[in-house]
Amino acid sequence: MELQVDGPGPAAPFLGARDLFGTEYDLSRPVRVRIREDPDERTRVSHDVGGHRLTISRQAATSAMARELALHEFAHMHHVERGHPSHTLSTEEAIFLALSGRSVERRTLSQCYQIVNHARDIYADDVWIDVAPAGKLVDFLEASLAAAVADRPDGPAAWERLTGDSDPDITAVNAAFALALVERHDLVRDDHRLYDLAHAAETDAPHLGLDEFRERFRTLAREPTESEFREALVDLTRTYATRTSHAAD
Repeated sequence: MELQVDGPGPAAPFLGARDLFGTEYDLSRPVRVRIREDPDERTRVSHDVGGHRLTISRQAATSAMARELALHEFAHMHHVERGHPSHTLSTEEAIFLALSGRSVERRTLSQCYQIVNHARDIYADDVWIDVAPAGKLVDFLEASLAAAVADRPDGPAAWERLTGDSDPDITAVNAAFALALVERHDLVRDDHRLYDLAHAAETDAPHLGLDEFRERFRTLAREPTESEFREALVDLTRTYATRTSHAAD
């Protein structure tokens, strides 16, 4: 695997990720990592016949999750190269099929894109979790969900809303994704704090069906056909759009 790291940041996490990834997998196209000073630079990945490009902020490149983030992105690149259906099907096509003939809010449309990304991430994590410890991933999922779920106020009358300023619907989906991922790979025990956080998220969005989304993410076929993956994405996004629109009504 050919790897080049450019920019004002450490190469070590990416080189370490390359070495771990190479114990089980390989990439035929070269990978270029570009580190940027801008802390708001979102992690972006592009692919073409000449190689893969990962653009990442210096803040992310120096974080405790840098190696795991690199492994995750290498796994996406692996799926692209081998033509895995999760990485060949157009996001726009899946969402168009799911929402055809429906009118949805821009917020809901944006969240449908996030759901599609969750499904793709399931397959990327299927790859790299086999080659490296996943403890940091579990900690990251827990911290992210805890940040979205607000603490219960002292007054019982205020307990009706648990997720504060976070959107309760997508928070519940994010919780379902987190549980699905850790259960798919047996990463936590059933008394882990993630389950308490997910329960709080579910309480804010009981109409969504958190357990159903968790099961759908968890049981995504390991090697789906393109038709199977398309059907799964359409079903996920259509269900989300339908339930969130009914709740709004």
